[in-house]
Amino acid sequence: MATKRNPLPRVSGIGAPKQRLRDIGAARTPQRGAKVESSRPPSQWTFLTNHAHVLLMLALNEGMVLKDIAVRVGITERAVQNIISELSEEGFLERVKVGRVNNYKLFLEQPLRHPIESHRSVGDLVRLVRDAS
Repeated sequence: MATKRNPLPRVSGIGAPKQRLRDIGAARTPQRGAKVESSRPPSQWTFLTNHAHVLLMLALNEGMVLKDIAVRVGITERAVQNIISELSEEGFLERVKVGRVNNYKLFLEQPLRHPIESHRSVGDLVRLVRDAS
């Protein structure tokens, strides 16, 4: 009869993994009352979504091309294309082809989508940002 082999060797003694983990944890635990400084970089989140940023760029700079929008918002051109398609499908803007260039007609009377701000329109958001500039 074959015996089952344990694939992991048995570890015990001072250098056992559990003991080392406890030692590492103790070394990282700050003293009571000590100020803890974060080693994490500051987060890069913003209050507005990329959809709002793209819409604002189109509202504030009518002749802006997708590449420039992508650079300003900090996303790829493909992401800008997807956002514009979604905004168009949801009735926030319409593409108007002028020769080889797309212009965009924005529907500023559309309400914002989240229930918390749905009492405000896209135009309210645009005016807020435009007036602050």
